[in-house]
Amino acid sequence: MQVENPENIRIRDWKNDDKPREKLLSKGPQALSDSELLAILIRTGSPGRNATELAKTVLKMGEDSLLRLGRLTASELKRLKGMGIAKATIIAAAMELCRRWQKEEELIPGKTQLKNGREAARYLCDKLRYLPHEVFAAIYLNNAGTVLKFDTVSHGGLTGTVADPRIILKKALEENAISIILGHNHPSGNLRPSKADEEFTHKIKKGAGYLDIKLLDHIIVSEKGHFSFADAGLL
Repeated sequence: MQVENPENIRIRDWKNDDKPREKLLSKGPQALSDSELLAILIRTGSPGRNATELAKTVLKMGEDSLLRLGRLTASELKRLKGMGIAKATIIAAAMELCRRWQKEEELIPGKTQLKNGREAARYLCDKLRYLPHEVFAAIYLNNAGTVLKFDTVSHGGLTGTVADPRIILKKALEENAISIILGHNHPSGNLRPSKADEEFTHKIKKGAGYLDIKLLDHIIVSEKGHFSFADAGLL
């Protein structure tokens, strides 16, 4: 009796509990793995690979990270054997929708209130961690912790960015801010602050102190999480 190779079994021949679409409908999208969700977008596989196996290969292109996968263009994705322009554009479109959804989670000046450092860290992670280049930002708050303004101070390259303390403090005065939270990302994934990060932080803290403005935190984010100067006792 010849036993069929499991790798050659088509998705439509799987049990319903193992089929991505049926599994989503019965158990909800949270029950699916990243590759299963991608398989639903891809819909069909390629010769020798079903949609789920192809989806796993796509994830490997992003080093098994959705953040890194989201940085790939449709042109880069379609180079993978079995993808084609239709599948590649569907994935690229889905990733862009995710980014736009994140942008709707904006800090609303005069309405959003940051109750603790964790909320600021979560926002900065959502905002900055997936970017392929370094970005420096500042959140200006009033005495009640209400956001007055979120401002992207500077853009840099893969290895760093230069932010001007004068611009940050000038903006704080213009917004009548009582406190500031600084944030920037490390595209490399390394969360350890550099010597330059530490020197810049202390320069801002000192300058803000002369203006009766408090530096609440400086948060570094990457795809691996975040680092808080305040939590580490570096303020």
